[in-house]
Amino acid sequence: MVAATIFAGTHLAAACTGISLTAADGSYVQARTIEWAYGKLKSEYVVIPRGEKLQSYTPSGLNGVRFEAKYGTVGLAVVQREFIAEGLNEAGLSAGLFFFPRFGSYKPYAAANNDKTLADLQVVQWILTQFSTIDELKSSIANVDIVGLEKSAVVHWRIGESSGKQVVMEIVDGEVHFYDNTVGVLTNAPGFEWHLANLENYVNLRPGSAANLQLGKITIEPLGGSSAMLGLPGDFTPPSRFVRAAFFRNSAPQRATGIGTVLECFHLLNNFDVPIAIENPDEKELPSATQWTSAIDLTSRCVYYKTAYDSSIRCIDLRDIDFERAKYASYPLDKEETQPIVRIKI
Repeated sequence: MVAATIFAGTHLAAACTGISLTAADGSYVQARTIEWAYGKLKSEYVVIPRGEKLQSYTPSGLNGVRFEAKYGTVGLAVVQREFIAEGLNEAGLSAGLFFFPRFGSYKPYAAANNDKTLADLQVVQWILTQFSTIDELKSSIANVDIVGLEKSAVVHWRIGESSGKQVVMEIVDGEVHFYDNTVGVLTNAPGFEWHLANLENYVNLRPGSAANLQLGKITIEPLGGSSAMLGLPGDFTPPSRFVRAAFFRNSAPQRATGIGTVLECFHLLNNFDVPIAIENPDEKELPSATQWTSAIDLTSRCVYYKTAYDSSIRCIDLRDIDFERAKYASYPLDKEETQPIVRIKI
């Protein structure tokens, strides 16, 4: 049974924030958060070997397009192992889904086309197992009909190459659109082009402190640091998170190495952790609505993640995996949902 209906009817499922950074040594990193405020979101890391035979769900069952993995893949999945929210393949292609409610719309589902029907929540699985470049994806996207498994859970996608090339893929009125993502940020609705236009409302923002202002005989001075960023939106709506992420990402110092850039991404995304009570005051168990955060080094083929339960950063190195012999398997992100604490003895 498809469990996609867990996402129905809520908006915090659409609170994901994505950024990307490039190190001085050329390492390219894509990072993101994933949110859910209505209980524990089943999350796993998934290993897909080369040659694995896969099939997509459709709204009527497990009867969609069949495909065989050309590239070994590691993904971070939600709800079911087929639903990879963020991942990387051995060729250095990365992809992730972000919720896109109200503004995205797929073609109507037609059972007669099940043999080419691909569920939206399995698009990342399909991309990573089938392609090594964005251009390959663009030339093949017309071969599938992407449909939703849940009417209220439309998504859009971020796809990146180790070269640093990144695109956003959106489907509106059944038409697929690709946008070059040079700003290096993605959140949710409205559409990507709207978010780019909205940045023009914030042309006054700068890193650092604002200059003093002379008003007649009175000198107005900043009250504290970062005053040139006064007016940066601080709420958790997608437009505000897009603006905040764009300015944080594009003012961040360039790190020397890939691992330094991964750590920089985690620090930046700490600013987007969603407190649980902001969306669901009745939830008593979750430590945060931001259930996990990932950073993927496309150059070194490493997937890093931390969770709300354990902020220790863990790494899956695809170079350590024999994708010819590996089994198709998934494992919980946390072996134990406990935050390790190192006691210092004096």
